[in-house]
Amino acid sequence: MEGSLPHGRLDAGSVTALTPNSAKQFILDNTALMAPPHVPEILLHLADEAHDLWQRTEEELVEIGLPPPFWAFAWAGGQGLARYVLDNSGTVRGKHVLDFASGSGLVAIAAAKAGAAKVIASDIDPFCATAIRLNSEINGIGTEFLGTDCIGTDAGWDVVLAGDVFYDKSFADRLVPWFATLKARGAEILVGDPGRSYLPKTGLEPLAVYEVAVTRALEDALVKRTTVWRFA
Repeated sequence: MEGSLPHGRLDAGSVTALTPNSAKQFILDNTALMAPPHVPEILLHLADEAHDLWQRTEEELVEIGLPPPFWAFAWAGGQGLARYVLDNSGTVRGKHVLDFASGSGLVAIAAAKAGAAKVIASDIDPFCATAIRLNSEINGIGTEFLGTDCIGTDAGWDVVLAGDVFYDKSFADRLVPWFATLKARGAEILVGDPGRSYLPKTGLEPLAVYEVAVTRALEDALVKRTTVWRFA
């Protein structure tokens, strides 16, 4: 893909020494405040078409030490899942919630707005800690952040939310047994998915279907049919 890095970019040295302040500056330089189309109640720092953040190739990003900025977009699975949580607040109200692979924090923010007693936003991308904090602050809610790989762990969450996580086979192969173990001990597992290749073919109960507007720069269509599933 064509395009040069934005004026306010971090260089390789500053990424190596990533701090909350440098991450915050990068996010502010490369995103704009906007509401995801399917969840207009929530504002996020997102990369729009003008900022063109995703137009960097992965090779260019790796060269300066940046992971692909998944946190800078409201993916279809997350938008559908956030919509479901807001419209069905009893799913999370008063409960201990994990938003796994949180990215921008959209689903975690939706859970907090819906009345969850405690929300943990989990992601291994180091930029997510700052992105989720900024997004939580602008929406006037509080979330905790977990920056370690929590697959295989269990902190007693009542509900685990996961948007758009079945895009990679090796990742899916780790997730399914973990989700099954959490489900077996009584956790509720909800997944938002727009038809990714590695969504399990069995053991899922559909709860809702949404037509979610997305950016053509990231997807193969302008609208993705997105289903919220419960691990059954």
